[in-house]
Amino acid sequence: MASFSFGAGNARKLRRIPLYLAGRLLTALVPRSRDRWVFGCAVGVTDGALALWNEARAHGERATWLVADADQRREAERLGIPWVERDSLRGLWATARARVIVVTHGFGDVHRYAVTGAFIVQLWHGIPLKRIGLDSAETTRAGSPLARRVLAVLYRRTTRQISLLPAASHLVRGRLETAFGLPDARLPVTGEPRVDVLSRGPAEERRLAARRALERALGRPPADARLVLYAPTWRDGEADPAIPDAREWDAIAAALDRLDATLLVRSHPLGVGDYAPPIPNARIAPLGSDVVADVTLLLPGIDVLITDYSSLAFDAALVPLPVLFFAPDLEAYAARRGLYGTYADVAGPDPARSWNDVLERLGGILDDPTEALDASRRRSAAVHAHRDGRNTERVYREILRRLGREEPTDTREGERRAAR
Repeated sequence: MASFSFGAGNARKLRRIPLYLAGRLLTALVPRSRDRWVFGCAVGVTDGALALWNEARAHGERATWLVADADQRREAERLGIPWVERDSLRGLWATARARVIVVTHGFGDVHRYAVTGAFIVQLWHGIPLKRIGLDSAETTRAGSPLARRVLAVLYRRTTRQISLLPAASHLVRGRLETAFGLPDARLPVTGEPRVDVLSRGPAEERRLAARRALERALGRPPADARLVLYAPTWRDGEADPAIPDAREWDAIAAALDRLDATLLVRSHPLGVGDYAPPIPNARIAPLGSDVVADVTLLLPGIDVLITDYSSLAFDAALVPLPVLFFAPDLEAYAARRGLYGTYADVAGPDPARSWNDVLERLGGILDDPTEALDASRRRSAAVHAHRDGRNTERVYREILRRLGREEPTDTREGERRAAR
């Protein structure tokens, strides 16, 4: 499994300072086209960037997707999306010429050296429970105090270029303001485009669509099987303490047989450690980002989510989906990374601390999810100001407003009128 740590990533950033300076010179000399957009997303042609892409293209925007690898290129082609290679000269030029740049993770989603001077839309990729950005010491972790100070200055200067960062609610906006060092005027409470899929259409249709997507991803029909998704978060380059040992894997397999359930394991793509059981088991299946880039649309097809500090708990609240919180390293993680509020505010006073705890509680939730569903609804009310499936539309119109453009022309309506 791939791994990453802030320390290693920050060392690379310091070495790239001359390239950033060269990029600033380029963008000072090259004029930006007023009507060009570029999109990028670290995890693929997906997430909130794809939702906003569809909205922008429906209104006739001239847009290009910057792909990072062959998988992203194939997915863009499958979706009929014009693309260029992110790290190529064409990717540099496309980024330097674009008026609007849309990212979900960081400026490296597009060509990182050519973003200065654009209208940058940072969609982010989840409501944070763990502290992020300037709110976490991990962000500027480096080998010396001087290096940390330099990184902090660079980080602030970088994030100040963000023109628009949509927030799910006023509560979430407060977290993003301090994490990115932005004034609240740049963080409108529009809702997140990435979760519109969890609010559109009847619940029965969303579940059916999610089950069909799961069938394609797993290569077998889930039918009416009880599906449990386990999604641990990233430990900042450290090994994941929740990885089961051989005895725990045996207990997990026995419990799944007893409960007639299947465990889908979505370990973090940047994590350290292997979640594969020592003996393959038909009731335990990987569902990593290499299988499904964006798990959000699959949530309506899941019966229980097990997680620790992942923003998926807030996404699942929109379904709503029962959540079983499992935090074996709560004290150590909270001390190192930091959390917004207390863990009990989100997970309740008694989260599971071992796989034995998880297995003891899982059957009760599967058989009677009422209490867990009520807790998810309360989480949704706390962090989601909009639950109407129109977040993407609000974000798109807010971009146009801030660019000083008129209301968009709906090309789909124009095509319908032309056909009459």
